[in-house]
Amino acid sequence: MKVKKLPIASVEAIDLPALFDKEGIEFQPIQNVNWAEYSYRPDVQFRIAHTEDAFLLHFKVTEASVRAQYGKDDGDVWTDSCVEFFCIPGGDGVYYNLECNCIGTILIGAGPERGNRLRATEEVTGQVKRWATLGNQPFEERLGECAWEVALVVPYSAFFLHQIKTLDGQIVPANFYKCGDELQTPHFLSWNPIPIEKPDFHRPDHFGKLEME
Repeated sequence: MKVKKLPIASVEAIDLPALFDKEGIEFQPIQNVNWAEYSYRPDVQFRIAHTEDAFLLHFKVTEASVRAQYGKDDGDVWTDSCVEFFCIPGGDGVYYNLECNCIGTILIGAGPERGNRLRATEEVTGQVKRWATLGNQPFEERLGECAWEVALVVPYSAFFLHQIKTLDGQIVPANFYKCGDELQTPHFLSWNPIPIEKPDFHRPDHFGKLEME
């Protein structure tokens, strides 16, 4: 997938939807149901661009229920209504998992494999700008169809094990996910397929490719 570069110095997360509309950045579906026992498929889309020093992400979700128990960064946000962006920005096999619930609470982990991952500090996660249509206050699961959006400005400095100066012209392995491990209907969707037996998003061997403009 080609990722457009936007020639802007800085942008606020709340302004990303309008900016993407203006720039013609199209939505891509997160719709692969990789495991039959988790067959529920909410409607999930994302779009992505980049600047000189940041990824820009916008997710749109419609699902049967929504939950946001975690309001402080570095919690178990994957158990909430959660969207995720995994990528290998340094070209060395170390991948980052950025996970964000529906109120913009995030965690960032890093490492070459699923085990022994390093977590970003609050100083690092605090660099990520967020906007969420459901606000930023935690709540218990709400049953019934709900639509929500989150937008993120992820500076390259958030990739805390590296010193990323630019990704222009590079190929960045990545995948995008939607999950809700503890929702009424658990689900695990991916952008790029994951042809393995059991749910596992920590599979860089099944990442797709982002062609950075």
